[in-house]
Amino acid sequence: MNDFEKRLARHYDELKWLYYELYGSDKQAFDYFCSMLGKCWSERNELLRELDEAREKVPDWYAGNDILGMMMYTECFAKNLQGIKSHLDYIQECGVTYLHLMPLLDTPKGKSDGGYAVSDFRKVRPDLGTMEDLADLSAKCHSLGISVCLDFVMNHTSEEHEWARRARKGEKEFQDRYFFFDNWEIPKQFEQNLPEVFPTTAPGNFTFNEESGKVVMTTFYPYQWDLNYRNPVVFNDMTENMLYLCNQGIDIIRLDAVPYIWKTLGTNCRNLPQVHTLVRIMRMAAEIVCPGTLLLGEVVMEPSKVVPYFGTVEKPECNMLYNVTTMASTWHTVATQDTRLMKHQLESVFALPKQYVFLNYLRCHDDIGWGLDYDYLRTFGIDEVAHKKYLNDYFKGDFRGSPSRGETYNDAPELGDARMCGTTASLCGLESGSKDMAVKLDIMLHAFLFTQSGIPVLYSGDEIGQLNDYSYHNSPDPDKAADSRYVHRGAFHWEDAEKRDDLNTPQGKIFNAVRKLMMLRDTQAVFSNEADTWLVETGNNHVLGIGRYYGEKTQKEKMLAFFNFSDETQTFRTNENLGGIFHYRNMITGEEFTGNSNVQITLEGYGFLWILADL
Repeated sequence: MNDFEKRLARHYDELKWLYYELYGSDKQAFDYFCSMLGKCWSERNELLRELDEAREKVPDWYAGNDILGMMMYTECFAKNLQGIKSHLDYIQECGVTYLHLMPLLDTPKGKSDGGYAVSDFRKVRPDLGTMEDLADLSAKCHSLGISVCLDFVMNHTSEEHEWARRARKGEKEFQDRYFFFDNWEIPKQFEQNLPEVFPTTAPGNFTFNEESGKVVMTTFYPYQWDLNYRNPVVFNDMTENMLYLCNQGIDIIRLDAVPYIWKTLGTNCRNLPQVHTLVRIMRMAAEIVCPGTLLLGEVVMEPSKVVPYFGTVEKPECNMLYNVTTMASTWHTVATQDTRLMKHQLESVFALPKQYVFLNYLRCHDDIGWGLDYDYLRTFGIDEVAHKKYLNDYFKGDFRGSPSRGETYNDAPELGDARMCGTTASLCGLESGSKDMAVKLDIMLHAFLFTQSGIPVLYSGDEIGQLNDYSYHNSPDPDKAADSRYVHRGAFHWEDAEKRDDLNTPQGKIFNAVRKLMMLRDTQAVFSNEADTWLVETGNNHVLGIGRYYGEKTQKEKMLAFFNFSDETQTFRTNENLGGIFHYRNMITGEEFTGNSNVQITLEGYGFLWILADL
């Protein structure tokens, strides 16, 4: 038996059982699915198979503390894929070992939703390069120890995709790949339970298509047609598209909008049990064809909805998930200077199994949604609608004394809701406030990011304190001009990157601080995902304390980290033992000290402290 046959045999019974459960014992569809897996394996090149073999021997290869991610738009960073290849030296200088290339597959101009309306899953956008360029870049990245991540938009296609074009012309086979209805009767029944994703810019979940004379489901935008995963042909073909990308050298497949992929009338069509079945099958498909590939689930919801996408230890689904709630809670804490919600959030994260790997981040390509734990906040008398308004006013700079500068996205006054956009540096106040304080806050937030277990991911430009780009307002593309998310999707400022070695500039201060934090995280075992983590009591609601402990026979380390979310100097005491047999050193300055167990600590505004004990 070859490797493919062995892996298929290992998963075959569960694969068949789950597939039949979804598709009514459709033997023909299942047999086609298995033969498709074999075809994809046969097309995988020798170098990728060698990488698969090496990673199979170390299945948690992606969970080390030496992994640092960076996400970027190809056109913003270096115009095209060849440009990124020519700048890999800079990416290496940043310490990046995980490169997330934002959507770059072919999309229609003017109706792309930032690349998330794909018209061809096997073609790169012509202005960015070719599929050969993508495979060449991936191979070069692998030679440098860099893994490559790419979005796989699985909930929908562009209305210009070949399937959609043929559906519009009335071909039933292709209409069956989407949700087509002869009239509004059933769509209206769906709408009774469906929330709106973009209530301001794209209200409703259905669109009337004039060419076909029918109503089509469009959960996100009218030009993004939802795929019908109840049809096994859709699942078979989309899985093959995913594996095709893996065969171009993509190491991490980001499953975009995965909670939405199964639709059932009478439900909110989110996180249904069949979604988990589909993801489990996709995980097994990857383990059979390309076991060196990982699945990253994009589940931008509350923790109770996110964690199930890990699956179980015996039957895993996604390898990694986004820690979206901690990200949103971080910015809440910046605006309120109160760490209590953050502590409440981290308690839940710290209680999860250590094998769960989260991607942690301060900013990404998308907006900040205020999906906070309002049941908890209400215990402090905080009203959800009023609090969301405060947060948005603060980060827009409309609240008195706020140095932040951002813009709201999908503002819905009738719902008392809006989302926030802006680069990390602009939200920290570097654009309009005290540069010294903004830089300190920016660096402190990155230190907090690096303290968390999981994979820290930088948004390209954050490492040099890049500011908002307001030029999108004047874009000739009306969809872009109306989308405030482009305020943080501006072109990378290479002229600012040239200042990264000048410690007299904000760019130099941020770049070198982030690089030092990264190097410390890379070399200290206490940052391992296997480390124990806990909250350290400070008795001061402005100051967050985190403890980490890593213990092996030959190496034991204990770390205490403190973060002052106030712009004023704070003093506090901790119940952690800072004296006795423990000998601590400041990891940033190298200063060594001992003291009694009730030592008083002082932190300047937006200051932080990393201290380590070699036990």
